[in-house]
Amino acid sequence: MATVKVGMADLNICRAPDMITTLGLGSCIGIAVYDSVTKIGGLAHIMLPDSTQMRNNLNIAKFADTGIEELVRRMVAAGANKRRLVAKIAGGARMFEVKGMSGIGNVGERNAIASRKKLKQLGIPLVAEDTGLNFGRTVELYPETGEFYIKAVGKTVKII
Repeated sequence: MATVKVGMADLNICRAPDMITTLGLGSCIGIAVYDSVTKIGGLAHIMLPDSTQMRNNLNIAKFADTGIEELVRRMVAAGANKRRLVAKIAGGARMFEVKGMSGIGNVGERNAIASRKKLKQLGIPLVAEDTGLNFGRTVELYPETGEFYIKAVGKTVKII
């Protein structure tokens, strides 16, 4: 079994028995997408909700809207069936309390909302999530089973 690593503002796919992981999700969201028949899994580590709000946004993996689309495109190109895809998300923490900027300061919540919206637009069911709160997460997707492991310092491992 190989481990495929996904960096910040990055995405990749793998096939069982390999697993795919990303570290250090704070306000970022890890979007895991999975096809239970072909055992193809994908993971995107998105930083921001909307590419249309930025100029010079050449890194499509950085944004929920473009990153999720590209992840699905790569999975289908590798043999996944779009109608079988399901998604799980984790992250979107409120890492810093910003006084007087409750809505603007909470990038994590905006990332989670944008991720849910994009998955819905693409017709991909969101079957589980572990988002919000105020701690970082590391995630691992095992395409063999579809299990999405969420690890956080000082907390028990959560499997969704």
